[in-house]
Amino acid sequence: MSQWFDTMTLWLETNPEWLGLTIFIIACLECLAVAGILIPGTVVLFTLAMLAGSGALSLWETLLLAYTGGLLGDAISYGLGRRFHQGIRRLPVLRDHPEWLGGAENYFKRYGVASLLVGRYIGPLRPMLPLVAGMLDMPFVRFALVSMLAAAGWAVAYMLPGWATGAALRLPLPEGFWSAAGIVAAAIALMLLVVMQSSLREQRWATGVAAGCSGALLAALLFAVPHLGTLDQGLMALVQEQRSSTMDSLALLITGLGNFATQAAAGVLLTVLLLLSRRIDGALLVAGCMLLTALANTGLKYLFARARPDVLLQPLDTFSLPSGHSSAAFAFFLALGILAGRGTPARTRLTWLLLASLPALAIALSRVYLGVHWPTDILAGALLAGTVCAAWLAFLQRRQTLAPLSPRVWLLVLPASLALLGAVSAWALPEALLQYRY
Repeated sequence: MSQWFDTMTLWLETNPEWLGLTIFIIACLECLAVAGILIPGTVVLFTLAMLAGSGALSLWETLLLAYTGGLLGDAISYGLGRRFHQGIRRLPVLRDHPEWLGGAENYFKRYGVASLLVGRYIGPLRPMLPLVAGMLDMPFVRFALVSMLAAAGWAVAYMLPGWATGAALRLPLPEGFWSAAGIVAAAIALMLLVVMQSSLREQRWATGVAAGCSGALLAALLFAVPHLGTLDQGLMALVQEQRSSTMDSLALLITGLGNFATQAAAGVLLTVLLLLSRRIDGALLVAGCMLLTALANTGLKYLFARARPDVLLQPLDTFSLPSGHSSAAFAFFLALGILAGRGTPARTRLTWLLLASLPALAIALSRVYLGVHWPTDILAGALLAGTVCAAWLAFLQRRQTLAPLSPRVWLLVLPASLALLGAVSAWALPEALLQYRY
């Protein structure tokens, strides 16, 4: 496998015109029943994304190819399940490894539609769940809608890191960039490893450990910001290179989701709906996460008084560290992720938090794309929200864990909150077009 992989990489370096098709095919295989278990798709996709980022493909082309390839793999797997139904168990490979299908089937029966979202990020389940969905006659329209949503987050999570690494290797970055990037990346990886291990072991103080680790890293970042200028400048150059008029409009729409008014309205609506559903513990979680994060963010902004990047023609008057959009978005979506994971195993809870972080990450990255925040600003905002949410959850659960929300409550609160976010963001778009001029 290693020799084949090295040969393919070298061939694509000399024949970059085939890179796009290769990304599409590998993404399809990674999401295809059985094949996705047998091939090391994660490693291969990261390497292909690096080659794309080195100048062969733009970020948006790379993401689109991975997205459509993943969708095709899902569709083929679903079609096989609908065609063979229970007879799929008699196919040679699955007959020899019944645990592959059995594990995915149990997961699907337990979590239903949510399994297609969460299982997308769990290696052995990803290629098998669409097959199970077809085998159990899940309606095609419902499957297609969920698959389109899941594939979008999966493409970003799997391709963006590799593409960014390839682009960073190509650009003439400031001296000291790689050492700063390595230190920050290692610190984040260590924090995530400690938090994940603590959670997977179901340790009693896992939530407190998460709050402590995130808070410690936030404190270190805030005081190290003066020494991370090369990292900020390099990443800003990398992001600004991808500017286009089409993406500007999309970024403005996304960034509107993180405006104070938008987040405040969504937080209040979600809290009220939870109260009306008699889920006082959930309402306290959402209200506390968002309010405490907003207060802490405001205090830190004026304490550090960091100037914004010099990108806009009319720079904003407020300070930039930490990013308010980033902290508010992560507070809101992490609260949703916490509620979604209640009553599930640790691995599923962590996956829900990952899923919840993706829209928040999009909002945070839009701030760097628009040139109104440094990369360390949005990282500080994310860490601040993570610290507050984990600490507040630990406080609320000091005597009793939060009970899961019923499907009836989710059908009430989730569509209403997301609809409000989208409506307010679209309504504020004309003002944003005037505000973020270049």
